[in-house]
Amino acid sequence: MMHSPPPDLDRVFAALSDPTRRALIERLDAEEELSVSELAAPLAMSLPAVMKHLDVLEKAGLIARQKVGRRVGCRLTAGPMEDAMGWLARYQRFWTESLDRLAAALETKG
Repeated sequence: MMHSPPPDLDRVFAALSDPTRRALIERLDAEEELSVSELAAPLAMSLPAVMKHLDVLEKAGLIARQKVGRRVGCRLTAGPMEDAMGWLARYQRFWTESLDRLAAALETKG
């Protein structure tokens, strides 16, 4: 029986599948906000394009935005990424155990 990730994880994995969104995530910190302009500065794309990427990240729960006056600050929210890591950890254990069994089988034959 195939187990699929919960819908929230689908959003997280979809959001992280894009290299621009991963670059935005890498620049963010959970404790210090960066403005949208600061996040957009190193990217070779328009501010509206960056905003669309930020929308996807926010819908996935990976970032939080806060508007104060004219400034929109963004910060990382790590919870959804931790959930994704927990889901992936099951498969890491599977592959580790499988490779350990393979190594043991090869050692007994050699």
